[in-house]
Amino acid sequence: MFAEIITIGDEILIGQIIDSNSAFIGKVLNKIGVDVYQITSISDDKQHILNALDEAKRRVDIIIITGGLGPTKDDITKHTICEYFDDTLVQNDGVLVHIEELFAKYISTPITNINRQQALVPSKATVLMNHYGTAPGMWIESENRVFVSMPGVPYEMKGLMKNEVLPRLQKRFDRPYIIHKTVLTYGLGESAIAEKIEDWEDNLPAFVKLAYLPNLGRVRLRLSARGNDKKLLEDVIEEKIQQLHYIIGDIIVGYEEDETIEKRIGNLLVRKGMAVAVAESCTGGKIAQSFTANAGSSAYFKGGVVTYATQSKIDILGVDPKTIQKYSVTSAEVVEAMAIKAKEKFKTEYAISTTGNAGPTKGDGDVEVGTVFIGIATPDTVFSKNYTFGNLRERTIEKTVNKAFELFLKELL
Repeated sequence: MFAEIITIGDEILIGQIIDSNSAFIGKVLNKIGVDVYQITSISDDKQHILNALDEAKRRVDIIIITGGLGPTKDDITKHTICEYFDDTLVQNDGVLVHIEELFAKYISTPITNINRQQALVPSKATVLMNHYGTAPGMWIESENRVFVSMPGVPYEMKGLMKNEVLPRLQKRFDRPYIIHKTVLTYGLGESAIAEKIEDWEDNLPAFVKLAYLPNLGRVRLRLSARGNDKKLLEDVIEEKIQQLHYIIGDIIVGYEEDETIEKRIGNLLVRKGMAVAVAESCTGGKIAQSFTANAGSSAYFKGGVVTYATQSKIDILGVDPKTIQKYSVTSAEVVEAMAIKAKEKFKTEYAISTTGNAGPTKGDGDVEVGTVFIGIATPDTVFSKNYTFGNLRERTIEKTVNKAFELFLKELL
């Protein structure tokens, strides 16, 4: 069972926005046993859309389209679909009532005829009600293929996929089971892991595949199994993961489907009845952002400060200027002082701190680009680690965040 995703919009092709829709659609389709065969991004051009639909129909069973369903003249998807299926637009009264209700409740500007025209849909389409916007989704079946068209606005598309499209696809097609389990590892590179688990990998059953997903200081190992016996797939995946723990258990920190490393840290802190704060310099608040992305994180994450400039470390955190003068702003002594001061300021048992030079110039610390110090304050002590992460700014920042979480998790354990 194969699907193709077609995203429509010049804004994607010129790099003005990132196509996050395809990533979401591919993920949820895979969960119900539908493989994405191809993802295609095309411009807001009638002939381009017609060609893409025709080509996709020859390749796959399900064609998912997003974009081009707005009220303005450059949104031509609906009219082009009518031409492709030799159809005409008709008014859907249910959609019209929904549009009028949305304007009455949430939109201050008066409703116009252009807005009302959103209720026009191809006569051959089954309307998929969009509860979060004015443009409905459309489901059309032709030549034993399913064509689905949805708005490109991400939260509108996600609502339609979850509430309308996925349930219909599950009823419409018989699908195999696809089971994924992704192991999260920290502290060892992809090639080193591959060498350690080579014999284990060589003995995986034919229906189980392993993928390495490296990302700056951490590697995800995704096991995927496909077949018609769900319990067999789950049992085999579980058996293989237990074997993996025996080989590289010291670097496994959790499972992507269950919890991120930040969530695991949060759960450990809650169980201990303790909390953490952060004092960030070179990471610019990314550690705090990772914590607060999780609902309920206020139970264990009490706050943080971004003391990016040297003076802010003195004025806001209270780091002794003599320490900075003697050892440099990028040093073990300063990062440890930052962690201690953050712990005191937020009255927590733990604190994480970062200072370093992500580049491209040497900055206040006069250390080589890529030099980073990470500090961890605990209930009893404080310690720090020094790393050199290279001369790419984004890479240095991301590796610092990942390494900080790795160090802190190891301390908690």
